[in-house]
Amino acid sequence: MPKRENISMSVIRRLPRYHRFLSHLREKGVTRISSTELSAKLGLTASQIRQDLNCFGGFGQQGYGYIVDQLCEEIGGILGLRNQYKAILIGAGNLGQAIASHMSFTDDGFSLVGIFDSSPFKIGNRINGIEILDMEKLDSFCAREKPVMAVLCVPREAVSELSDHLCQLGIRSFWNFSHYDIAVKHPDAIVENVHLNDSLMTLCYQIHNASHQTVQAEKE
Repeated sequence: MPKRENISMSVIRRLPRYHRFLSHLREKGVTRISSTELSAKLGLTASQIRQDLNCFGGFGQQGYGYIVDQLCEEIGGILGLRNQYKAILIGAGNLGQAIASHMSFTDDGFSLVGIFDSSPFKIGNRINGIEILDMEKLDSFCAREKPVMAVLCVPREAVSELSDHLCQLGIRSFWNFSHYDIAVKHPDAIVENVHLNDSLMTLCYQIHNASHQTVQAEKE
């Protein structure tokens, strides 16, 4: 099996999509699927799917395809979804509340154990049974619970100092919604940046490009 560090992030980023689709198939009672059928459903080539999965070993059988339940479990294991890494969320504003309320952390490898905010109007409230705690309790909470990941839903200008402090507390993995580049100051941190604006602008480009092509076709 290849060394995991040699596998490209483009392959890694396709794994959750495979896992999500296979989970849906499993829920529908589908037991077996070929790479060709997978490719038709996912908009990828069968060759690409086989190459991606071969990075982690052989899971299918030629002429038989993949066992849906087995492949779903294997990919879940590769992604580490069974680990239930302890996570905290900082910033219980609209975005933070939405994430804490609607994200299924347990299905995605994490256990949300704490939510923090500095607003007296939010402290003491609960989201999905988790009490919003004062930021002043962050140090003692981390010393006790030892979370390894932080979800950052705070203003960009607050993240530099906050990330320094969290790293000092032993948290070096971040799901970052703040648009601040944590990796510049902490190159050894594991950071997944989420830029909702980038996604929206990408959608805008696709609509704009499709409209442009339609206009060009009409002119021709």
